Amino acid sequence: MKNVVILGSTGSIGTSALKVVDDLPDRLRVVGLAAGSNVALLREQARRYRPRLACLRDPAAAAELEATPGLPCEVCSGEEGLVRLATMPEADIVLLAIVGTGGLRPALAAIRAGKDLALASKEVLVMAGSIVMREARAHGVRILAVDSEHSAIFQCLDGRPIESVRKLWLTASGGPFRDPQQWPQHRFAEIRLEDALQHPSWVMGRKITIDSATLFNKGLEMIEARWLFDIPIDRVEVLIHPQSVVHSMVEFVDGSWLAQLSTPDMCLPIQYALTYPERVPSGRVQTDFVKLGALTFEAPDRERFPALDLARRAGRIGGTLPAVLNAANEVAVAAFVQGRLSFAEIPERVRRAMEAHRVIEEPTLEQILEADAWARRVTLEI
Repeated sequence: MKNVVILGSTGSIGTSALKVVDDLPDRLRVVGLAAGSNVALLREQARRYRPRLACLRDPAAAAELEATPGLPCEVCSGEEGLVRLATMPEADIVLLAIVGTGGLRPALAAIRAGKDLALASKEVLVMAGSIVMREARAHGVRILAVDSEHSAIFQCLDGRPIESVRKLWLTASGGPFRDPQQWPQHRFAEIRLEDALQHPSWVMGRKITIDSATLFNKGLEMIEARWLFDIPIDRVEVLIHPQSVVHSMVEFVDGSWLAQLSTPDMCLPIQYALTYPERVPSGRVQTDFVKLGALTFEAPDRERFPALDLARRAGRIGGTLPAVLNAANEVAVAAFVQGRLSFAEIPERVRRAMEAHRVIEEPTLEQILEADAWARRVTLEI
């Protein structure tokens, strides 16, 4: 039996993780749950799974939850509460599914407490990959990918040395604007929020869905892969695969390829991370290749989707620049959601913030957080 802490339990990854717990009650037990401000759903989850500790990032929301009659757990709040959950003595693995930069300190706290980390918050490695992976090695813990793409690569590598790899290939659906006939570049300024939220393959949170539409999500995944698999970013490529069945591939130096395939369902990579190194039976994911028919691939359109080149540049230069890329994108996406910025302007604002930044090559955690805050201020000014 593994004791699991889920940070971000009310989001799409967190709710899928609880489905996996439901599927495997003899293998997984929830001991901690954390959310942002969704009191109603966290209350329901706490009553059902009876964790020892629950946390809401918003203190007012935590006070409301704590006032619930008969609540079967202790309640805490804020970043201190997240760190407390991440370091619970009884926890075996921490699933980190907090959107944005708020997961960085809890991730490091979990690692330093000797907890394996099932990582769905790619921003943690984008911002501080060098520090996070160094700490994981020092404390002998595993960073287990939850993103379907990185889980696929991890499964394909299966312990093989990175020296045997020519390239890692991350697949992308291409998002709702993949078709250049329907969405030529000059129409990007017309894109509405409801258009950007129509992802063709996955049901996800708002921020990651918009990032998938701009391909910034894939750019962030390139940087994440660079750190997870200790490979130069120039050996990480992106391929558009509209069916979202091939989740990613590894090209080896001898010319052979391995791929991991399944119908798109986040429960599969979540289960693999939570039960690793075992592969546990499940009837949740069913793949019928006869019904699927053809699987197609195409090169990404880097002119219409400049996010990929911006991310590659940030990953190549390193230092504080990936943190600036990530923070500027978060601010630009928020402005688009609020109707203050067009879809077409998102990558342009990120580019301008990156060009204005003076890179620190080997930053401390404090310098990374300062670069993050700087990028947010500058992008708002832009």
